[in-house]
Amino acid sequence: MSRLLAGGLLLWAASAGAIAQSPAPAVGGTHPDLSGFWNSSPQQHPFDPGLMAKLPPNTGIVDDSGFAEFPQGEYGGLKPKPDALAAARKWKPSDEMTVARTCAAPSIVYAIQGPFPFEIYQTPTLIVFKYEYFDQVREIFMDGRDHPPADAPHSKTGHSIGHWEGDELVVDTTHLSAATITNNGLNHSDQIHMVERYKLSPDHKTLMATEWFEDPQVLENNGARFIKWTAHPGSYVFPYDCDPSFGQNYQNKK
Repeated sequence: MSRLLAGGLLLWAASAGAIAQSPAPAVGGTHPDLSGFWNSSPQQHPFDPGLMAKLPPNTGIVDDSGFAEFPQGEYGGLKPKPDALAAARKWKPSDEMTVARTCAAPSIVYAIQGPFPFEIYQTPTLIVFKYEYFDQVREIFMDGRDHPPADAPHSKTGHSIGHWEGDELVVDTTHLSAATITNNGLNHSDQIHMVERYKLSPDHKTLMATEWFEDPQVLENNGARFIKWTAHPGSYVFPYDCDPSFGQNYQNKK
């Protein structure tokens, strides 16, 4: 996974010199406009106390956002259940370098905290998140609809519905396919439920969020991340174009 991390670092360095955007106008005169290009901030601390205060009880903080990654056996404040923990302990970094795994996208539970940028396109009834990481795209329905039935298709981006609470965008996501929670073998089930809260800094140059999730099949407690991104107007995400031969070349050199 070092190739992916290196790519994120290079892209951040290339865009870090862009001119910071001016304060964003409200959409329709009522809500902040989150539209634009956002790149992972090199400074993830300090956490926003207002967002952190809204996390539910029994929530462990997973402090691996941005350029940080946990070593094997470290899961932050998460408390995996015995079966999930046993499976995670069998994981090896080389597992991710097989042809079958090299281009297997994670779910957004892990993807949104990594060092890759994304774009937001905002309308009153639909907000679109376009991520560079694995070319993933999310639709956030803001028109009051509910989630589909439990047996509806699951995907790595899931089904997301949103609403505004003052100046905070709240996104509720279900129907996620099973995938990784942390980049060291701990996986969530397809029953995971995630709630994000997005908030602009007072100067509108930083986007902050908490990503909270529950998965009773895998975790004894709940988990959350705090994530920051910085604005870089005039920049765009690039195609990820994952090449499975990278994994094959890695295996051949072993």
